[in-house]
Amino acid sequence: MAGALLSTSRFLPSLNKEVGGGYLRNCKSSFHGKVIHDQSYFRTEISSSVGGRIVVASVLGRKVKKRETVVPDPDYRIPIVLIGAAGGLAYTNNLLPAAPVGLLGLLLLFQTTRVRFVFDDEALEVKVGDELNESGENVFVGGKNCWKYSTFVNWEFWWPNFPILVYFKETQTKPEGQVHFFPVIFNGKQLYDVMVERAGPSKTSGPK
Repeated sequence: MAGALLSTSRFLPSLNKEVGGGYLRNCKSSFHGKVIHDQSYFRTEISSSVGGRIVVASVLGRKVKKRETVVPDPDYRIPIVLIGAAGGLAYTNNLLPAAPVGLLGLLLLFQTTRVRFVFDDEALEVKVGDELNESGENVFVGGKNCWKYSTFVNWEFWWPNFPILVYFKETQTKPEGQVHFFPVIFNGKQLYDVMVERAGPSKTSGPK
């Protein structure tokens, strides 16, 4: 019967069948046949040995689902606090400290409206605007503002209950490690959660 099946297979034309939304591609064969279902990585191979035995091997794999891209919402609390503090200092005639505090508050307010942290499946990237445009090279250490999670050595929040700064160290920029500090001008809870998911746990606890 095995010989009959093999001889019959010589006369089968190429055949495409739609199964479950995908396509099974069945090629012409005499002693070797292969069916590949591309969408689920399902493959069946048929081959014959010298003794006439038929060997059927099936391999079933799973596609790895990519994680969705996460962009934490902007948070204006830090610039508002700084601008309010500058106003209070100016009201009490402390103009000298009021000026730098107010300028820092205005700078962070502007940055909050435009800077975005984009967490895709493999890396954290700093982008600009609602259209998520490229931010160019890092003005302090050079290179693109994009770092793979696999290169993260560690990261921390200061302070978890009211995050002001986020710190992380990575080895992508230079092998000995490069440190980065960013003001938390994003939703602290969202930022912490995605950092834990993509870069691993931190020593500090999450924002409450």
